[in-house]
Amino acid sequence: MSAEFYEEYIESNKSIIYKICRAYSHSQEEFEDYFQEVCLQLWRSKESYQQQSKLSTWVYRVSLNTCLSMIKKEQKKVSTVEINEKIDQVHQFSEKEERLEELYRAIRMLKEVDRAIILLYLEEHSYQDIASIMGISSTNVGAKINRIKKQLKENMQWKKSLT
Repeated sequence: MSAEFYEEYIESNKSIIYKICRAYSHSQEEFEDYFQEVCLQLWRSKESYQQQSKLSTWVYRVSLNTCLSMIKKEQKKVSTVEINEKIDQVHQFSEKEERLEELYRAIRMLKEVDRAIILLYLEEHSYQDIASIMGISSTNVGAKINRIKKQLKENMQWKKSLT
């Protein structure tokens, strides 16, 4: 990877890549794997970027598709990790980080497509941008966002009721 590629594609869009990888990964190790794979896919497909959309939109699309592909591959493997082991891996966070982690946990409970939509929304993309990226209508985006917000609220309340 050249320094120019890294600066233009990765460094300038790092927050997008981080948020997507974090939303779809369940551990630091998995996050690092996702991030590395996204960077590799961006490098491999850089020639396909035809500047018909913003670079950040293209990076978002590649990142999302890469994470979704990795999830599909993982779903084919038999998981031997127990839920209790996952709970034991929770780290101490400051209050702000803890709330952010709670939000990401609630986001991870959503369907894959809903995760993508809410992440775009949280990135402050317009409904039209989200519709373009996801291949749905702007009206459908609005309806889905309202439903997703309600689901997130329920997911976060459900988590609080367990503690």
